[in-house]
Amino acid sequence: MIVSRTICEKLSDEEIISRSLVDLEYFGCLYQRYELQLQFYVSKMSDFSADEIKDIMQNAFIKFWKNINGFDSSMKLSSYLYRVVHNEMISHWRKNQSSEKIGQTWFSDMSTQVNPCEGNENSRSEIDLVLNQMPLKFKEILVLKFLEDMNYKEISNILKIPEGTVATRISKAKKVFLDIVKKQDIDLRKTDFC
Repeated sequence: MIVSRTICEKLSDEEIISRSLVDLEYFGCLYQRYELQLQFYVSKMSDFSADEIKDIMQNAFIKFWKNINGFDSSMKLSSYLYRVVHNEMISHWRKNQSSEKIGQTWFSDMSTQVNPCEGNENSRSEIDLVLNQMPLKFKEILVLKFLEDMNYKEISNILKIPEGTVATRISKAKKVFLDIVKKQDIDLRKTDFC
């Protein structure tokens, strides 16, 4: 029996986890709840194929299930799942040694928080160009902060770095972003990176 979406929506993450330990069917509720946002994250951090993203997602949820008893309930589940997916994505990348795949398709669908030059059709491709030149640690922090709209604590949990380091890295990432923009004389009138 598959648990209906209506039932899943009424349950908190903690209730789903505790019910999953008794009835495995409830684990599907977590997958339903977080699948799209986690897939979006992987797709923004890479240009993995749809099949590769599906594999990453499945492996991440399997790993989460295997370690469900080790989940720290004081931590936000979404942050924990992002961390598991992040680790699985890096593992997949290393296994396939496709260094060009991480970070090649950035901000193709810009969020409202990252609002480059309204009316400038070239701005998205220019932002992609800039981000593709940035080190991965700066790209990922900008994606988590500006596309995923996460706070410092959530980013800290995902990347396993102190909140102070998150703030510093965001600041440095913005500087690297703007340095590239200046060197290449790119006109970005509006962006939250500035």
